[in-house]
Amino acid sequence: MKRYGFWHDALKYRTLLLMLLPGVLFFMLFAYIPMAGVVLAFKQYTYDGGIFGSPWNGLDNFRFFFDSGSAWQVTRNTALYNIAFIIVNNVLEIAMAIFLFEIAGRWFRRVFQTLLFLPYFISWVVVGAIAYNLFSFDYGTINAVLKGLGMEPVDIYNTAAYWPVLLVVVSAWKAVGYGSIMYLAAITGIDTEMYEAAEIDGANIWQRITRITIPNLYPTIIILVLLAIGNIFRGDFGMFYNMVGNNGLLFASTDVIDTFVFRSLISSNDIGMSSAAGFYQSVLGFITILLANYAVRSYDKDRALF
Repeated sequence: MKRYGFWHDALKYRTLLLMLLPGVLFFMLFAYIPMAGVVLAFKQYTYDGGIFGSPWNGLDNFRFFFDSGSAWQVTRNTALYNIAFIIVNNVLEIAMAIFLFEIAGRWFRRVFQTLLFLPYFISWVVVGAIAYNLFSFDYGTINAVLKGLGMEPVDIYNTAAYWPVLLVVVSAWKAVGYGSIMYLAAITGIDTEMYEAAEIDGANIWQRITRITIPNLYPTIIILVLLAIGNIFRGDFGMFYNMVGNNGLLFASTDVIDTFVFRSLISSNDIGMSSAAGFYQSVLGFITILLANYAVRSYDKDRALF
């Protein structure tokens, strides 16, 4: 059998390769080339020396992070919040996708999907302002209603215990519309003959969902969860900073690695320390996704990422 060379295949599939080119360039420019800057985690950065000319300082940048006394707290918060986001958001996204698929009225489906997707486009700055106007102790709408009903106002911005639930709810409100579209696309790709056969056999809507829709969503669920697990040690800086700000009373339950590094960088201007924290996040995320992929591969190797 005659074997063709690389350039022959490249010419044959040139249209597909051109379609792939923007994605390849994006990751090369914004993911792979910047990886050279990881050396900053092991250097005392100076502006005249730059990335590669600055002197090495071993593990001093990491020592600053761990000696701060907040390393375990912010790592725990980052991981627990992301675990909650993954579970809650994916469950709601699947539920919304199934609801949109099963709903009969096309006009209502379009309106509902638009309203569900709209929060995704709202900036976290705007979301933070909305939250402050709702929950502010002195001027918030919720406390104004509580006072009008003769009830005691709730001091949310000075009580850390409220924020884990509040942040999970806000994250779901903003992300579910976007995530449900991916699950809806997967559902529409399921063979309709399976649903028709189930209806002929007398299956009700709940049986069709549990016996056909959800089992056929497993590959999509696994892939999206594995990709999310890769970022389990990276907090959504925009959400945490705009919702909480520099309110030290809430740091115990809301401070994540990203916000901790940002405050440290602003106060000390130590680029090496922030690079060390970013490297620490990447290593933890890499190890986590390897373990998660190994677990999936042990269960069903066809559904693993690699």
